[in-house]
Amino acid sequence: MSGTNIAEPTDVCRLYHTHHSWLRTWLKRRLDCSETAADLAQDTFTRVLLRDREGAVIREPRAYLSHIARALVINHWRRRDLEQAYLQALASVPEPEVPSPEHRQQLLDALCEIDAALDELPQPVRQAFLMSQLEGLKYREIAERLAVSEITIKRYVKRALVCCLMSVESD
Repeated sequence: MSGTNIAEPTDVCRLYHTHHSWLRTWLKRRLDCSETAADLAQDTFTRVLLRDREGAVIREPRAYLSHIARALVINHWRRRDLEQAYLQALASVPEPEVPSPEHRQQLLDALCEIDAALDELPQPVRQAFLMSQLEGLKYREIAERLAVSEITIKRYVKRALVCCLMSVESD
């Protein structure tokens, strides 16, 4: 395929029919699960459809599709890892305090949103926030570890907290 104009629905259909099978195989090799590969292949083409390309031409369709699919695979693995950590934490909760399945799903969705929001932050901001929240370090200790001032750590943590709150409140 020399080029595909994804602004045209017929070209998106041609892109799908030409590359869907290849993409599913590509994803299955990375995921070792045909069902998840099928889901992520569909999600990849959904992303293609939702992108506003204003007549953009895809010169290398497989590179384009694999780029989108790779990001979806990373998100899939991150969500799976978060879910596993969450389920391990739930295992230590006394039976009467275990949330309902619906509430568990809401909490997991919120965790994923927070994780995605933190991932958008600069590395030092994210690192300072995680050291504060997960390791329980004082701002002074974080400042020493990151070789910045304590006031900078306060700004970092505040920025990350605001980011987390905005990601959860946007629902």
